[in-house]
Amino acid sequence: MLRYTLMRLGIFAGSFLALWGLVWLGVLPRGLGDSNLLWVLLLAVVVSAPLSFVLLRKERDAMSAGIVAKVDRAKVRLEANRSAEDAA
Repeated sequence: MLRYTLMRLGIFAGSFLALWGLVWLGVLPRGLGDSNLLWVLLLAVVVSAPLSFVLLRKERDAMSAGIVAKVDRAKVRLEANRSAEDAA
């Protein structure tokens, strides 16, 4: 889970830096007044979300498979504890 989160943050940071460069070069419009940083942050969120969805699909699937396996093991342990209590 930590790896996936760090990869998402990396994609966000890359998007932010790329968009900041485009704003600095004048390719993208600057925000209104002093809102330039907020403008670039919001735009980076909008750009990085679909990129993360596509680029991190394998990581997300692996993470969810790991979570499902942990939940299944917990269910088995819980059922074993219940049956041990019933037998006693």
